[in-house]
Amino acid sequence: MSADQPITDQGRDGRLIRARLRGAALLVLLMVCTIIGRLYVLQVAEYDKYQTLSLGNHIRLQALPPVRGLILDRYGEVLARNKPVYELQVIPEKTENLEWVLQEVGKIVTLSERELARFRKRLHQRPSFEKHLLKSRLTDQEVARFAVNEYRYPGVSLDAGLQRVYPAGELTGHALGYVGRINEREERRLDPVAYQEVSHIGKLGVEMYYEEELLGRGGFEQVEIDAHGRVVRTISRGAARPGKNLHLTLDRGLQQVAWEALGSRRGAVVALQPDTGEILALVSAPTYDTNLFTDGIDKESYNALRSLAGTPLLNRALYGRYAPGSTIKPVIALAALEAGLDPRQKIYCPGWFMLSGSSRKYRCWKREGHGWMHLHDALEQSCDTYFYNTGAKLGIELMADILNRFGFGRQTGVDLPDEPDGLVPTPAWKQRTRGRSWYPGEDVITAIGQGYLLVTPLQLATATATLANHGRSVRPRLLRGLENPLTGEMEYPAGRVVQSATIKDPAVYQRIIDGMTAVMHGPRGTARASGRHSAYQMAGKTGTAQVIAIPQEQDYDEQGVPEHLRDHALFIAFAPVEQPQIAVAVIIENGGSGARSAAPVARKILDYFFIQRLRRAAIGGITRVFG
Repeated sequence: MSADQPITDQGRDGRLIRARLRGAALLVLLMVCTIIGRLYVLQVAEYDKYQTLSLGNHIRLQALPPVRGLILDRYGEVLARNKPVYELQVIPEKTENLEWVLQEVGKIVTLSERELARFRKRLHQRPSFEKHLLKSRLTDQEVARFAVNEYRYPGVSLDAGLQRVYPAGELTGHALGYVGRINEREERRLDPVAYQEVSHIGKLGVEMYYEEELLGRGGFEQVEIDAHGRVVRTISRGAARPGKNLHLTLDRGLQQVAWEALGSRRGAVVALQPDTGEILALVSAPTYDTNLFTDGIDKESYNALRSLAGTPLLNRALYGRYAPGSTIKPVIALAALEAGLDPRQKIYCPGWFMLSGSSRKYRCWKREGHGWMHLHDALEQSCDTYFYNTGAKLGIELMADILNRFGFGRQTGVDLPDEPDGLVPTPAWKQRTRGRSWYPGEDVITAIGQGYLLVTPLQLATATATLANHGRSVRPRLLRGLENPLTGEMEYPAGRVVQSATIKDPAVYQRIIDGMTAVMHGPRGTARASGRHSAYQMAGKTGTAQVIAIPQEQDYDEQGVPEHLRDHALFIAFAPVEQPQIAVAVIIENGGSGARSAAPVARKILDYFFIQRLRRAAIGGITRVFG
């Protein structure tokens, strides 16, 4: 190497350094431009978007559940209301150690094993970001103790709510039904918007049938929250719309009288106004307290209720199906008159009836017989032999036709869920369902309300009203009116005629009603003891329906038969005869004679009804004079 050759090339090194500096400057400039561009996007171009996201960190939109409408009787007495309560709610995903939280909260408020079990069950049924009920109906002391410690338990909140309460309890249980917590199956079919933050839904009765009217419409609330999730202030609010108040046709006082009249016996009472179909009383006994179900009933308690003697969960007034016994005779008599039978023609009753060519005897309830009977006498004294003969002449097809015209064998259309239809048998029905032919003897027993014929107490009361109306049939209903709770405006549904039981000569209705009036007020009427000393005229019909068949050679001994196998007692009536205002049907299971058991129940109901009418009329008169 030459001694004067330079070790470095300063020119080349300078160029390299300058190039690197330019590259670094360019990179820095690019980064600065990127940052400036990103800042522009964040602060200018997408400002609204990111402002909304930022506000979402401390502003929350909360749903406001609607207040469920009240249920009142026809005179304004509250039958279902909402009681303010405090609840402990838990959002599982906001708790770091859920079991520790449950343990610590349990030291402040009482948590039963049932409440903890139900809470843990719900954990597997609903998302962890939703509120889960831990405890409801906290006492004032529990509320105070938890309120001062709430900050220690993130994810646990003390919320104010409303609980459904039924002041009359078991008295109106079967008519009103109850509300209960929404289950998984119901949640899948419900509108998530309408039921947001709504935890209960109508399960049975009026509560279920009029769920949409009672529910109302939810609102919203925009609130500011702090870092712990506590509400600092309310920014805006869209009020929820409460559900409508239901004014029912029920008379709570009459309901009480009917229930007390049944006493400890199993049975049902239905009372309604013939001209409108308004149900005044709907009682099923035994019954149960619907308040047990509003917060959810545990499995053990529910099974215990189901296993009670008398099946209190069964609404006999709506779902009970019974042989109507002799209460069906007025309708069969109409069929006979429709077919041209002479009401003055007499038939001899020796205490039994036999079909031609048969050796079987169909016994009359009066073993020694009634003697010579025409239609009026047969209704007054409830002569089975007369109606055996009539049934044999008419045949099942004619009887089924008139029974169908009176609403038997089909739903009445009452505003209650899942109404059954009863049963009016025919030869075609028997062949289809039993695979057997219809026998002449079945014509005979159908005429006195036995055999396959089945009716519900509600159907029986509706048919009684149709008799009172001379063939005009109205749909029974429990809704009297809907009230807007914000304005107080009332909306009244009109009574609707379902189907008129038209016959060739409407005048024959009076013959039937005269016979039913004699049942109550005639010298030999089967219910004359219940019609005695009445200030008003009533028309009625007693009935006794066999539960077990008695061999021909054996006499029926009520005292020798186990109680659950004794005859059912039935009774129908309406009053006053000239201008009917109330129709009643009473069924007492295994009550024996309808005249002895069921008719006195109806008399108590009718007396109360007319006494109360007079009292209200008197009060109304005083108000008009002095008001």
